[in-house]
Amino acid sequence: MSKLSGTRRYLALFFPWLPAERFTRSAPKPPDLPLVFAEKQRGALRLASIDARAQALGLRVGMPLADARAQVPDLAIVPHDPVLDQNWLDRLAQGCARYTPLVALDSPDGLILDITGCTHLFDGEAGLIDDIDRRLTRLGMTLRHALGPTADAARALARYQTRPAPEEATAIRRLPVAALELEAEAATALVRAGLKTIGDLAARPMANIAARFGADAATALRRLLGDAPSPLDPRITPPPIATERRFAEPVASMPHATQILTELVGEAIADLTERGKGGRHFRATFFRSDGLARSLAVETGHPTRDSNLVMRLFAERMDGLRDPLDPGFGFDMMRLAVPRLEALAATQLKLEGGEVRAAAMTELVDRLATRIGRGGVRKFAAVDTHIPEQAQLPLPAIDAPPPTSWPASEPGEPPLRPFYLFDPPQVIEVIAEVPDGPPHRFRWRRTTHAIRRYEGPERIASEWWRRKDNAGLTRDYYRVEDDRGRRYWLFRHGLYDEKPDPRWYIHGLFA
Repeated sequence: MSKLSGTRRYLALFFPWLPAERFTRSAPKPPDLPLVFAEKQRGALRLASIDARAQALGLRVGMPLADARAQVPDLAIVPHDPVLDQNWLDRLAQGCARYTPLVALDSPDGLILDITGCTHLFDGEAGLIDDIDRRLTRLGMTLRHALGPTADAARALARYQTRPAPEEATAIRRLPVAALELEAEAATALVRAGLKTIGDLAARPMANIAARFGADAATALRRLLGDAPSPLDPRITPPPIATERRFAEPVASMPHATQILTELVGEAIADLTERGKGGRHFRATFFRSDGLARSLAVETGHPTRDSNLVMRLFAERMDGLRDPLDPGFGFDMMRLAVPRLEALAATQLKLEGGEVRAAAMTELVDRLATRIGRGGVRKFAAVDTHIPEQAQLPLPAIDAPPPTSWPASEPGEPPLRPFYLFDPPQVIEVIAEVPDGPPHRFRWRRTTHAIRRYEGPERIASEWWRRKDNAGLTRDYYRVEDDRGRRYWLFRHGLYDEKPDPRWYIHGLFA
């Protein structure tokens, strides 16, 4: 067929009535009328999707709703919800991960599976397709499918093939030029030129096609024929470590499923130990016998090979689910993946237990992040900048980098930075003895403070190398103490040769 053909095998799944079958599945009482989905397009309500009955009555996607109602008065009209359709397609893709880790979304109504080397568990390609068809039929989904040597070829055959062919090469050449999915003008030009099928087009020199109909037409044809790569963008990247179990009899008990998950975690930990690595992300997928699947993921702040810790995090995740795991008719497959690995060296314990306390704190953070969300627990990370309010950045504790040393004051000296920092700094009114001198008195929050002692100025220039206009103003900071012994951190924003009337701010409070 072509020099790229035969290297891989792809299976395309096409759901022609996905919105209607998704709605019918979730509706309390499905309507006994032709079903159409309407949305506003180009200033008018149009049909965004229809079901098989509506198509049989002559309705078409893109038709104005008013024309559709005039043609078929008795219609069940539902607002089009592409988000719910996409979520349902994603659930179908998650279930198809039982066949191959390389599952790509072909939105809005299709999936593409790279099944290279995955058919031996189902006695070949026909057995795998039969299994997919059986499970999706049980979910109430109408399916059209096709195999191909490239992702584009399989997709085109699933969507545009009208009659079977003895071999895939012949089937591809029988496809209409609409399978190239070009712009309307280019497709019309091809048909007017008498090129109605892919075979007609493939018989012409590629340079002539590109010159007459555009480079997109030539590229689409080459990808369809297998002369150019058609890369697949999988929904989930295959993990470096994965373990799984398949069951002849579905597992209908969650305690039993949890025990199997414990065994899978142990196998993954053994693999990590052999590699000298630790896991940072663990993902368990429970495949139900009806074709659906559910994934749970946990993360750790540091690489780990502690199976007990991983299982405690999974227990926290399961306990915190709003929609608990439901085995349905049972799980017939379970998989544990470790998509994120990092080097894990041996740790030397300190005599006073310092490393033990650090490990306990890390475990506590992991459990809290698992329970309340990865953004619910944060750590401050030091940033290499001398701008005070930018010197630390709150990050999710799971993603925070290893701790770095913070600048410390000299022994016996007061702290250089206040314990409490205002962001943004608050404007104050200041009276100074000389314009560019230290503050003598300031008014903040309707209260006047007389300054008894001060230290400064500490001059902090703007980061001119990060500013395009170099317009940052210099700051003169003062540590001051008022007549009641309260200490503040004030600064004047701008020198008098930078700004005629620089303003003063309070930036922090010392303990």
